[in-house]
Amino acid sequence: MTNTTKPEKVLYTARIHTTGGRDGAAQSDDRHLDVELTPFGVQGDGTNPEQLFAAGWSACFLSAIGLAAGKMKIVLPASRAIDVEVDLCRTGGSFFLQARLNVSLPGLERAVAQSLVDAADQTCPYSKATRGNIDVTINLVGDEFKAV
Repeated sequence: MTNTTKPEKVLYTARIHTTGGRDGAAQSDDRHLDVELTPFGVQGDGTNPEQLFAAGWSACFLSAIGLAAGKMKIVLPASRAIDVEVDLCRTGGSFFLQARLNVSLPGLERAVAQSLVDAADQTCPYSKATRGNIDVTINLVGDEFKAV
């Protein structure tokens, strides 16, 4: 699938130099990111690509919720959070990803929280990039929703 949308403006370009694959290191050109990479299930001080992907997606998705809340004039709870689980899977000789986004927006009415999550899913670049490419489940979690 090719993105046919032409940007009006490039807002930011991440530049990462990686060596050694899953058993190497990655560093951004500005040195804000400088991580060792360690394959999952192996002792070591590094992280793995799935953890990095989950961290990026969760940060972006929460920001997209914030944008949606601003447009809808909804005050978000300070304790908002998201837990993202990214699975590296294999069937036969083929590798693939699947993911779950577990969103907590305590104190909001469930319908309001759901509308924010739905809006975020439409605007978050990570959600757009994965849509139709991997199985994704987005859950509202917690039982602390405000009664209607």
